[in-house]
Amino acid sequence: MQQQQGNRFFFNVDWITVLIYIALCAIGFINIYASVPPEQTAVFGFGTLYGKQLIYIITGLILGLSILLFDGRLFNVFSPFIYGGTLLLLMAVLVIGNKVAGNQAWIAIGSFKLQPAEFAKFGTALLLARYVGAFNPKFRDIKSIMIAGLIVAAPLLLIMLQPDTGSALVFLAFMFPLYREGLSGYFLLIFLGMIVLFIADFLVPTYILVIIITTIAGLFIYNNRRKQKIIFSTVLVTIFAIGYLFLIKVAYEKVLAPHQRSRIELMLGLKTDNKGAGYNVIQSQIAIGSGQGMGRGFLQGTQTKYGYVPEQSTDFIFSTIGEEWGFMGCSVVIGLYMFLLLRLVNLAERQRSTFSRVYGYSVACILFFHIFINIGMTIGIIPVIGIPLPLISYGGSSLWSFTILLFIFLKLDSNRMGFI
Repeated sequence: MQQQQGNRFFFNVDWITVLIYIALCAIGFINIYASVPPEQTAVFGFGTLYGKQLIYIITGLILGLSILLFDGRLFNVFSPFIYGGTLLLLMAVLVIGNKVAGNQAWIAIGSFKLQPAEFAKFGTALLLARYVGAFNPKFRDIKSIMIAGLIVAAPLLLIMLQPDTGSALVFLAFMFPLYREGLSGYFLLIFLGMIVLFIADFLVPTYILVIIITTIAGLFIYNNRRKQKIIFSTVLVTIFAIGYLFLIKVAYEKVLAPHQRSRIELMLGLKTDNKGAGYNVIQSQIAIGSGQGMGRGFLQGTQTKYGYVPEQSTDFIFSTIGEEWGFMGCSVVIGLYMFLLLRLVNLAERQRSTFSRVYGYSVACILFFHIFINIGMTIGIIPVIGIPLPLISYGGSSLWSFTILLFIFLKLDSNRMGFI
């Protein structure tokens, strides 16, 4: 009976999502192949980037299918240990990790480099889902908000110490699953306000922003002068906003690396540097623009073929798609991503267990943040912060972590009728 139940769960897997996963991996392999120098494009070149990526794809698919054979309840039971293990890896990388491009984010295992920050995402998603599923908090009190916040903050802070700002920012995606489970919309407004203040702090003198904030707060308090609770909340928000402005300045000077500061200044138009920090984005924009409607054709992109775009197989892989496959190719990739995200949200909503639903929303939001930020980087609307395009960018840690993230949810979904 148990064996028959296991088989039923296996065949209940949403194979449409699996096919989208395979399609995106295939698109990644083709474009990584196109991004390597012409003299390295042997058919079976396992020493090349695309050869290694093929190995990562095959092993990733085996890993994903293996996850489907497990009992879905194990991911709930062992979520604290998985989360704890990823935290230990994040601590280890600070001690024994290799520094690449200013970030101490990789642990060398022979010729392979493991990036613990990628695996911390599904570890955090599992424990957050377990907490919400076990205690069913509605996030009306400070205690439940703080516990959920600590679950997310621990890996985020460890990643910031590397410092890997891009990977750390992705952890903000967990705010949206919590909003689905009852977190007040005011937190999303605060999050949006923090983004606005961050940008404004570079464009407007800080003292003027302080005057504007205090004036608005004063008018709001005057209009609600008989409501003590609102007055108290307004004072707290005002103090937080002013403190945040000064914290931005300190973080900008003391935390961000020089190249990260340059990227922010370039995006906001505070300076131009076509041969320095802005070179990557300019070359990426040229590559995407030259593809026009239908693209130059496979292996025909000059920007791609001759290596004008740095990091083209990783952070800027979307520029290869834009140059060689054009607007139509970009539309197909974005369409696949949109279909995947909408399907994940639909699958999350049909879950019978809170654990599975929260985890499903976490998967969708993490993928959305990666897709939006990565594509935004390549077209110049977001600072270059160095995060991969899911399932398409080169990298074993990235591909395997997204595979684990996705296939755990597919397993939970296949068990939805019996997993509470």
